[in-house]
Amino acid sequence: MTDSDGKPDQGPAAPDGEPEYADRVYRSVPGVISGVLLLVVAAWLVGDAVASGTGKTPYVSLAAVPVFAFPVIAYTLRPAVRAGRDRLVVRNPWRTVVAPWASVDALRAGYSVELLAGGKKYQVWAVPVSLRQRKRATRAQSPSAAEHASRTGLGMGLAKRTNPVVQGSPDPTRAWSDQVTAVLQEMAERNAARPAAAGPVRVRWCWWVIAPTMLGLIALVTVIAV
Repeated sequence: MTDSDGKPDQGPAAPDGEPEYADRVYRSVPGVISGVLLLVVAAWLVGDAVASGTGKTPYVSLAAVPVFAFPVIAYTLRPAVRAGRDRLVVRNPWRTVVAPWASVDALRAGYSVELLAGGKKYQVWAVPVSLRQRKRATRAQSPSAAEHASRTGLGMGLAKRTNPVVQGSPDPTRAWSDQVTAVLQEMAERNAARPAAAGPVRVRWCWWVIAPTMLGLIALVTVIAV
């Protein structure tokens, strides 16, 4: 949310006197779109199999629903990163990592984005690395591109059209994943000294995804075997 000046809305003042801002949330939009499309196609296929299938086909189709749907939800719709004043919450397909800022050693983006916290390394599924975006960023930062932008007056408009721009990013010409990593790293360094940002890393398994998937797999094997 923003105010009339285009700045983020400020909530009530925090105990330390600083204004409260809403948590920053990052997720892969293409991943969400692909997940929705997969679920829609699967629903159509299962509905057709139940309506017109014969023999065991309707039962096999219904038993296969949780085996397919929950992993798709886990890998496409569920992943997200939420960065607040006190902690970083990384929601991966099968588990959630809650890392207070003081426990965060580093965030880095190589072929994937990684969180180093509490002496361990965690993948950040919600921020996929795009080599294509990195190549576009490299081309945009090349001397010839900079000269063209200066000559035509495009300026930062070229960078904004090259890759998505992350609010607070120190370099909007970089790939989206690299911008998010830089913003999160800056937040970790800025907030690590806050008393409320101390504590151990906590990892929680996502049982509402794991349990239905396993039960659906058992039901599917049972229906096929009977």
